[in-house]
Order: sequence, then C-alpha cells, then structure tokens
Amino acid sequence: MFNVALYEPEIPPNTGNIIRLCANSGSRLHLIHPLGFTLEDKQLRRAGLDYHDLACLQEYADMAEFLSQHGQQRLFACSTRGKRCYSQVTYQPQDILLFGPETRGLPQALLDQLPQEHLIRVPMQAGNRSLNLSNAVAIILYEAWRQQGFAGAR
Repeated sequence: MFNVALYEPEIPPNTGNIIRLCANSGSRLHLIHPLGFTLEDKQLRRAGLDYHDLACLQEYADMAEFLSQHGQQRLFACSTRGKRCYSQVTYQPQDILLFGPETRGLPQALLDQLPQEHLIRVPMQAGNRSLNLSNAVAIILYEAWRQQGFAGAR
C-alpha cells in the first residue's frame, strides 16, 4: 500500500516498532544505510516481536541507490523543517514516506531537492524539538491509510 523509508536510522527499538507497524498496515519498509545497528540486534528484534517475517523489508547501500529504484514515485519527507502539515496531503498508494535519523533528521541538502509541498511535518507544541521516530511514522502512515479507507484491514 505505502512505502516507509528510514534514512540512516540509529535506534534499534524505533526500527523494530516500525517493522511491526509496517507489517500491520501492509506497508513496505525501506532501510537506507548506514544503519546504527544490525538487523540481528536484540533490541530491534524485541521491539518488532514476531512481525519481522510478516514485514516486507528492503535495504539500500545509500540514498542514491534508493532513489535509483524509487525515484519515479511520489516522496514525502517528514521534517521539523517542513511547512506543510501531514494531514493536508492527499496520499496515494505507493507514496513514499521518508524519515531521517533520530538525532539529526534528514539532511538539508536532501530536503532542498524536493518540492516544498512534499516537505511535511507533524504539529507539536512550540519550543519542542521532535517526536519519537516510530510515533511520527505511525501518525503519518495511519493518516495515509485512513485516506484509502484502511484498504486490506479486517
């Protein structure tokens, strides 16, 4: 249905939670290296429970490899620097939702390559820095899926 791409994720439990989220929403997960952990990491496995085998997961050596395979799809980058609220987007199946590393977010050079309307954010209280990565992915992914009538859900 949708594609979640994690650019250089750093914290294993966040990625484990996102693996579980993608398995439960029918979404594909794309991991763009370098990763701050291995896929055998105990914390990643614990957070993902037994959903690893149910998730569709693909790895890429870097952003260039990812874009060479998916550059024709619509890509929305989630960033605290985005101006457009995630709920103002009309999502389509196969859209890519791109998220950056937990400690630094997506690089400005990457954000500069995207149309401004594809830079989205999740609103939060003034003065706060960011949400937990897996929470931000859940908020945006479920809005996109809601717009599709939760296709495939029971």
